[in-house]
Amino acid sequence: MGKGDSLCRLQGSAQPPELAQDGDLVIGGIFSFRTGQNYVINTFQAIPEARKCINFNFREFKFAHTMIFAINEINRNPSMLPNVKLGYKIYDNCGTMDILRAALALVSGLKGEVNDDNCTKTETVQAILGHSGSRPTIAFAQVVGRFHIPVISHFATCACLSNRKEYPTFFRTIPSDYYQSRALAKLVKHFGWTWIGALAVNNKYGLNGIATFIQAAQEYGVCVEYSEAFSSSDPPDSLQRIIEIIKHATSKVIMAFMSHREIKLLAKELYKQNITGLQWVGSDAWITDHSLTDSEGHSILVGSLGFTVNKAQIPGLEEHLRQLHPSQFPDSQFVRDFWEDVFDCTLNDTENTQRKLCSGFESLQNVESQFTDVSELRFTNNVYKSVYAVAHAIDNLMKCEEGKGPFSNDSCADTKHIQPWQVLQYLNTVNFTTKEGERVYFDSNGDSPARYELVNLQMTNKGTMEGVTVGIYDASLPESHQFIKNNIPIVWGNGLTKEVPVSVCSESCLPGTRKVLQKGKPVCCYNCIPCAAGEISNLTDSIHCMKCPPEYWSNKQRGACIPKAIEFLAYDEILGTLLALFSLLGVFLTMITTLVFYGHRETPLVRANNSELSFLLLFSLTLCFLCSLTFIGRPSEWSCMLRHTAFGITFVLCISCVLGKTIVVLMAFRATLPGSNVMKWFGPAQQRLSVLGFTLIQVLICILWLTINPPFPFKNVLLYKDRILLECNLGSAVGFWAVLGYIGLLALLCFVIAFLARMLPDNFNEAKFITFSMLIFCAVWITFIPAYVSSPGKFTVAVEIFAIVASSYGLLFCIFLPKCFIILFRPEQNTKKHIMGKTSNSDIR
Repeated sequence: MGKGDSLCRLQGSAQPPELAQDGDLVIGGIFSFRTGQNYVINTFQAIPEARKCINFNFREFKFAHTMIFAINEINRNPSMLPNVKLGYKIYDNCGTMDILRAALALVSGLKGEVNDDNCTKTETVQAILGHSGSRPTIAFAQVVGRFHIPVISHFATCACLSNRKEYPTFFRTIPSDYYQSRALAKLVKHFGWTWIGALAVNNKYGLNGIATFIQAAQEYGVCVEYSEAFSSSDPPDSLQRIIEIIKHATSKVIMAFMSHREIKLLAKELYKQNITGLQWVGSDAWITDHSLTDSEGHSILVGSLGFTVNKAQIPGLEEHLRQLHPSQFPDSQFVRDFWEDVFDCTLNDTENTQRKLCSGFESLQNVESQFTDVSELRFTNNVYKSVYAVAHAIDNLMKCEEGKGPFSNDSCADTKHIQPWQVLQYLNTVNFTTKEGERVYFDSNGDSPARYELVNLQMTNKGTMEGVTVGIYDASLPESHQFIKNNIPIVWGNGLTKEVPVSVCSESCLPGTRKVLQKGKPVCCYNCIPCAAGEISNLTDSIHCMKCPPEYWSNKQRGACIPKAIEFLAYDEILGTLLALFSLLGVFLTMITTLVFYGHRETPLVRANNSELSFLLLFSLTLCFLCSLTFIGRPSEWSCMLRHTAFGITFVLCISCVLGKTIVVLMAFRATLPGSNVMKWFGPAQQRLSVLGFTLIQVLICILWLTINPPFPFKNVLLYKDRILLECNLGSAVGFWAVLGYIGLLALLCFVIAFLARMLPDNFNEAKFITFSMLIFCAVWITFIPAYVSSPGKFTVAVEIFAIVASSYGLLFCIFLPKCFIILFRPEQNTKKHIMGKTSNSDIR
């Protein structure tokens, strides 16, 4: 070669594509028509050979022919890429290493040497479509990205591929697993499954997907009992370890983020060990895979739920698929193998095989197979959209107006020498609508909008398992409207259609209880503790109990706050009834005594004991008994003011009368002494004035009390937690104790005077009885003070009533009972002579 000539030599030999068509611009494709391969350990002592792939994957083969169909459709469309013919190179490889080998072949081409003389046309494809798997796509997208060649996947959902730094040229027509994982987490929460197991395929697709799912699930309050990963290429004991975990787990819902290979192995082993009743939630990699129907133990998966891309219709695709014939691709070994498998014949008459020789009249027109089935085009439609995305990008590139281009100085690309990096530039801004009305575009990470159908695996009448759409999910809608369920009933993993499986670590805490986490366990494992008295929880699974307002208390179920029972001393309770009866009995006895005295008002005994003060005393005692009734019943403003003031005034009136009688007795005795003129200073007028004066002082105290700070009804919520004590607040404690103090002062004065007159002649005076009555009165009220202060609630009122009634009875019985006895049963002693007799006898002695 001459000096300055450049030479590029291909290292090794490039593998030719399985399916190819020449064109002005070529699009590459990588699919795995066979998904299995024999397990081989490379020693790397020699260059590894391409591994032999086994098993058929008709879905992948359909993907490839959908790509061919779309390219042919675009070539026939005069409005798109006029005068440009698109070609394709489609590789069939399995295993990450061989898929990477195919990607490099699409980048470098097949020429052994390239120099300035033979470099008339680039061998590099404008874009690469594929792969279906995330793991192989991750492997080659990084390498291809260094050459600025676009990679568009229809099925690789790993969220890691959205990283523009690592995968700068990657696009996909399927939503990222980030959205799928969050949608699955929301689905699990929607059905109330808060305790689940998580399984993933041990690669970036599975691990990243399940990690995003777990993170989202925890945000929704879902707990994961276990999270395990395995791969179909792992040793058998790895699968057995997973089976044992499932067998001993308490969760009944399993999230499986894996491919169809792993789920088949899992279902087969669970079926063998008769482990049933599980509710599966699957990723889109296997939930609609038709090959599951033919796998052993697929009945284990009936009832599975999962999200997958929307179904679509591609007009003309079925006809294209049914027109396939080996003659169209004479160099494709897979097409021949496929044909022989479908028609159970051989195309090579030299091979020693038990199959009959193909007649040449075989046709797919009447063959029903997974390859020709277009009833449920989901990921196939993604392939279709991928081809059109590349075509629209190239079309926009070729229709660029100079001065409005995306390149430097607003220039456009040279349409005669289009480079992949230029197509990449236009792919970022591609935006079109398919014939079905679906809008196709890519965000800044190369991702498509997240729209899914919720699929439920159900058994058909034919005995096959198929995915039935039971709802939709659209991440572009507001969060509360993203999940929409249709009216098709869901078949659950337990075989029922109405009863949703339950998978919780702990049953929901009913209203009236709160959740307390179990030590060392996830937040979904908890105990339900009843709310304390006075606290409620009116929601299911409440973590806190709320305190009721001061005037409310919790009901027995602790589920609602109800108004506290209002407590006061009422007439309809035993204590109130008894006190009222004793008060009324006192009134009755006082009235009887009054009638007895009135009927014998002219007798010496009544006249000798100052009948006017006696009647006034009986009247005041009646008022004392009656005023105790104002303490019973619901306190109100008027009753609170009346009860204490009436009590204070009537008792002062009563004590004033007793004091007057005591002074009269003392003065009357002093008046019998020779030369004494004391009675003229304490006659009837003075007696009335003394009673009136003493009473007016109490009236003045009560008026000041009621004016400055009167008693008022008060709801005491502090004394009892579960009820309100309705009581009369004293208003001014000084006023209350001033009233009591004044009564006590008069009672003490009366007691002292009566005590001084106790030795007067018995037949003449009642000083001894007044002394006893005042002794009882003072004892009752001295005892009242500590009892009043220490008694709780309504018993404070009861103590006060008891003190009023007891002291009133003491005055009534001690002063009037002896006289009534003489009047009624000893009339012979009710004479002036008898009354004056003892005095005369004492004078004689």
